[in-house]
Amino acid sequence: MGGTMTAAKPAAEHRAHWPVPPQDGYTVDDLLTLPDLPPHTELIDGSLVFVSPQRDFHSTVIDLLVGGLRGALPSGLRVRREMTVVLDRHNGPEPDVSVIRADAVGPDKTRYEAADVLLAVEVVSPDSESRDRTTKPHKYAAAGIPHFWRVERNGESAHPLVHTYALDPLTRSYVHTGMHRDQLKVTEPYDITVDLTAVDDL
Repeated sequence: MGGTMTAAKPAAEHRAHWPVPPQDGYTVDDLLTLPDLPPHTELIDGSLVFVSPQRDFHSTVIDLLVGGLRGALPSGLRVRREMTVVLDRHNGPEPDVSVIRADAVGPDKTRYEAADVLLAVEVVSPDSESRDRTTKPHKYAAAGIPHFWRVERNGESAHPLVHTYALDPLTRSYVHTGMHRDQLKVTEPYDITVDLTAVDDL
């Protein structure tokens, strides 16, 4: 005996409602006060930039660098990960790792000023290559951040390749100071040595 099957009504679609951008673009205050923004949203040239889910390489390299930077950290500095740095009214990127002046930190801080940052580090992801390689370093340099590191994946391996840069104060642009594969060893912004192959143990 046959029966009649009735198609179930589809569940209501979930629709995300994003605020309409203001005519002059978003500001840093908007970035920090708009409700329901995804975690780690950045502000670049007045536009909100959402990030893709983090890959394992990205996460473990951040852990490695944070540990290495803290290992020989002078008392007047602190290391922070994934915190907004205010460059100007329309730019609030979130470096993967930052070295900050100790007198600028605090338990209720949601942002840091560029003047308090000695080093900004970006671990390049497939969805952010242009921003990490070009846009952000240009803006960090223009804001006067003295040092910048760009971290790439070293070929097909899981090891990081670290490019280090120092600010030329006359041109407000970065000068490439080194490329580090197995070991990162620098003297600026302070004496730092990191075994980059140790990412295998994380």
